[in-house]
Amino acid sequence: MTTRALLAALLVLAATPAPAQEASTPAPAAAATPSPAARERWEKLSPADKDALRKRWQTFQEMTPERQAELKARLDRWRSLPADQRADIAQTWKRFRQLAPDERREVLHLFGRYREMSPERQGQVRQLFRKMVDAPPEVRQRYLDNVQRWRQMTPAQKDQARDMWRQKGKKP
Repeated sequence: MTTRALLAALLVLAATPAPAQEASTPAPAAAATPSPAARERWEKLSPADKDALRKRWQTFQEMTPERQAELKARLDRWRSLPADQRADIAQTWKRFRQLAPDERREVLHLFGRYREMSPERQGQVRQLFRKMVDAPPEVRQRYLDNVQRWRQMTPAQKDQARDMWRQKGKKP
């Protein structure tokens, strides 16, 4: 994994777990009569944006009621976040979308592994990632260099390093 992909994974994990693309771009409301504010926003959209929203709405309509309810709950959770937190998450999402496709796949793979962890382990990982994100650039770079060296080690070398850490009283 590249340094850039690892940093993107850190940013994704450091942010509040939530918004998928659907949550950041809500579907049109199901109300029969849109509000004047909604009508005004609609009128300001480009034809391409209107088409994209119509397609998303059609996709939403074709979903099972359970999936629709899940997306509505995610949207409610998104809307309940403070504006500054939504802005941070949106910025993280934007940076994620700017990654190369192979880096995005790597981040998603790591996030999948994270989601399979126990809640206790997730908390430990979040704490470690926040610590790294908050670290000075030189400390962060040294960590990333060490991760790269670790990946290049053979299993025997990794076992030897673990033994050394245990003797020093550290956990690998």
